[in-house]
Amino acid sequence: MLELSFQEIVKATEGEIIKNPKNYVGKKLFTDTRKIEKDSIFLALKGKTFNGNEYAKAAIEKGASLVIVDEVLLDTTELDENIGVIKVEDGLKALGDIARFYREKLGIRVVGVTGSVGKTSTKDIVTALLSGKYNVFKTKENFNNHIGVPLMVLELDSSYDIAVIEMGMNHLGEIEYLASIAKPEVAMITNIGTVHLEHLKTQDNILKAKMEITKLFGKENLLVVNGDDERLGKLDNLGFKLIKTGFSENLNLRATEVKTDKLASEFKVIDNGEEIEFSLPMPGKHNVSNFMLGYAIAKELGVTTEEMKKGLEKIDSTGMRLELIKANGYTVLNDCYNSSPEAARTSIDVFMTIEGKRHIAVLGTMKELGTKSESCHREVGEYAKEKNIDALFVFGPETQYFKEGFGENAYYFESKEDLIKSLKAFIKEDDIILIKASRGLKFEEITKVLV
Repeated sequence: MLELSFQEIVKATEGEIIKNPKNYVGKKLFTDTRKIEKDSIFLALKGKTFNGNEYAKAAIEKGASLVIVDEVLLDTTELDENIGVIKVEDGLKALGDIARFYREKLGIRVVGVTGSVGKTSTKDIVTALLSGKYNVFKTKENFNNHIGVPLMVLELDSSYDIAVIEMGMNHLGEIEYLASIAKPEVAMITNIGTVHLEHLKTQDNILKAKMEITKLFGKENLLVVNGDDERLGKLDNLGFKLIKTGFSENLNLRATEVKTDKLASEFKVIDNGEEIEFSLPMPGKHNVSNFMLGYAIAKELGVTTEEMKKGLEKIDSTGMRLELIKANGYTVLNDCYNSSPEAARTSIDVFMTIEGKRHIAVLGTMKELGTKSESCHREVGEYAKEKNIDALFVFGPETQYFKEGFGENAYYFESKEDLIKSLKAFIKEDDIILIKASRGLKFEEITKVLV
């Protein structure tokens, strides 16, 4: 339940009281009237094609006890005495201001997670490691932008010990804004990849954008990074604590003797000369790399090895990420939440550890690659061929370059429907099918048809 009074909301937003409620109850805050519950708050946002202020009355009719608007488009004289109305300068700014105020009030410990790929899996892992000792909140789904992060902060309450907040971006300045709201005391960066080259042009700019998560850090704060990453591995003398993790011998914490199959990974953590065995119920060496980031954070926050192992037993992984589904005599590796060159190669690596009659990859567009898009798609096609994938089915802008890179037994389709029709006719018993694309292509629709 949201632990903010009416007056605190007014203070946080510097808003104008249009109607003061006689008895105020505001349990949750929503920006979407379709989700409104009884005794909730509706905050109106504006977009290019919509004006949330127009839905304030509908929100009240659905149970909202307070509406926050930047245009008053309803007759307040008709409202019940317990309904409140606050007018603010800008709805989006007010959302951030309320979340920032609330985070300060709760004083909860916050772990910030960012990086080009692997943010969500890492978020799931660090949440599990911490949950062996603490009551932990984590960002839901893809609520990691300028709207999603404030909404996640506003789902917190004093029952939580720690919040793990994922932060995404497309441009410089975005993570700095999110960090000003969530104020992480510890943070991690998974890697610096090629996603966002369309807007940021260079990987050095991507590094700069990701480092904004530390904008408010002092000497006691901690940043944990993937030390095997070319750019992150070179970080030094930052004015706050820095831990580098991964597989290389020169790192602060490293994993060794990694064994991974289609369901799990086993390895040892080398920590100050001590070897600690772990079993992670997630496949792929990349997830061991993600685990190492989480291990460093959990250790910093006082979680013992045994507590970490206890937390891993109840790990809650976000869907559509290396999700193995057996149906109709074949197996689908559903990994269609998002895609990038780095993530596609990782998925292919895991895919090829799964035994099957034939390995069939279904790939869609990798977005936000800018001028590197053609070469990146072609290189992933070449990588799929090198790994001995038997057939490649592709759909979406730029995916003809997957086909060019792969060569024979690659099939390009003008529509998702045509791809599905041909794929269903092509699949045989005991085949393994990988489904991978950027989120906007909605390749989960392909998975649903297959299973």
